[in-house]
Amino acid sequence: QVQLVESGGGLVQAGDSLRLSCASSGGSFSSYYMAWFRQAPGKEREFVAAISWSGSNTYYADSIEGRSTISRDNAKNRMYLQMSTLKPEDTAVYYCAAQVGGPYRYANQYAYWGRGTQVTVSS
Repeated sequence: QVQLVESGGGLVQAGDSLRLSCASSGGSFSSYYMAWFRQAPGKEREFVAAISWSGSNTYYADSIEGRSTISRDNAKNRMYLQMSTLKPEDTAVYYCAAQVGGPYRYANQYAYWGRGTQVTVSS
């Protein structure tokens, strides 16, 4: 069973950049479709970005497209989300998720989740 651990969150100012990382263990990382979701206080968990097994296909939510890049390193069993020009509305707990198959962009399609990393963007 795959286990996921996010890192890289923190408190930043509007306009700053941040790189989130998701470390995977316990499974065949390259066989999993991977994604980032986020959840702000009082809101539902929402899709941020997803990446195919090889990394050749990526998908982004409209809210972050053009400001963020999802990537993965199958040799290191890691996935990344590089975010730039951060806005206060990007404040949320960011989760990585994994599932065999794909593509998927809904939270209920993913079986494996990390515990999240907090990103706070001050204005």
